[in-house]
Amino acid sequence: MVVGPLGVGKTTFIGTVSEIKPLSTEAVMTKAGASVDVTVDQAKATTTVALDFGRMTIDGELVLYLFGTPGQQRFLPAWRDLARGALGALALVDTRDLTSSFDALGHLEDLGLPFAVAVNVFPGSPTHSDAELRAALDLLPETPLVSCDARDERSSVMALIALVRHLVLAAESS
Repeated sequence: MVVGPLGVGKTTFIGTVSEIKPLSTEAVMTKAGASVDVTVDQAKATTTVALDFGRMTIDGELVLYLFGTPGQQRFLPAWRDLARGALGALALVDTRDLTSSFDALGHLEDLGLPFAVAVNVFPGSPTHSDAELRAALDLLPETPLVSCDARDERSSVMALIALVRHLVLAAESS
């Protein structure tokens, strides 16, 4: 799963790494989304209403199926459905508004889903040390924390590699 708040870059991320044309359920925001805070991205006019889906083949036998979750709280039931059978999640965060990521990280913890955190670097976004980010996001020491640019394939693939390594290590230790 690829999770995070509205406008953090989940749809872009999946579109960047998917080897197939991604399925996207972007829709124009309606009155139901009128209460959504878009102060970070005033131009945000669409939102994912069900899921984004992409696929990435690691090798001949290992394929990642990527499911991007909706970013708005009202779509939380979709998260629960998408989490069934998921091995783990990549949580995208935006340093321009770290507090918007708290709900997504809390939902992952509630679901008991292992995850890695990828800071999606936006132009002009503030930078923080790993220690500051870990403290602000209340991350466990073993939770991978990486930076990426969701528009850049190599950078996004490296974020997924961090997640897969984390999942493999967790499986080996259990």
